[in-house]
Amino acid sequence: MLAAIILVIFPFCMAFAAISDMISMTIANRISIVLSVTFLLVAPMTGMDWSTYAWHLAAGGLVLAVTFGFFAVGGMGGGDAKLLAATALWMGMSMSMLFYLVYAALVGGVLTIIILLYRKSPLSVYTGHMLLLRNFADKDVGVPYGIALAIGGILSFPTTALGQWAMANF
Repeated sequence: MLAAIILVIFPFCMAFAAISDMISMTIANRISIVLSVTFLLVAPMTGMDWSTYAWHLAAGGLVLAVTFGFFAVGGMGGGDAKLLAATALWMGMSMSMLFYLVYAALVGGVLTIIILLYRKSPLSVYTGHMLLLRNFADKDVGVPYGIALAIGGILSFPTTALGQWAMANF
């Protein structure tokens, strides 16, 4: 049961964050709260030692501090900052965190290029009214980076301690 919770909650929250950001350009606080609370409750039940648990908490705190700074100067959205920090709890101070950041950056770069090309294309005039493409076509809004964060999280999740534990115990 615990493995199923891990294998459902994290990917579902990531997918929900991506879709939410795509449609409304916001990532609801409840997504980051669910991710954080689930990690805090579930990780000790998997046999994670307290030292590793503390390093996961440190990763979340460090990422929150850095992303809050970016948010304060207008470099990123608040929802993105909170989602990054909540995801960092699951990644910990590990290679998983590095994979997550690299995947999110690469996907984010490709996503940004695609959206900028789409906005300049005639296709955006004809499809820009559709719910899922509306914010992609709008030149006055930014890039819904929650999509890249979600894809990066899903791609790196199998390398995390919890992801590996859940797959081994499912």
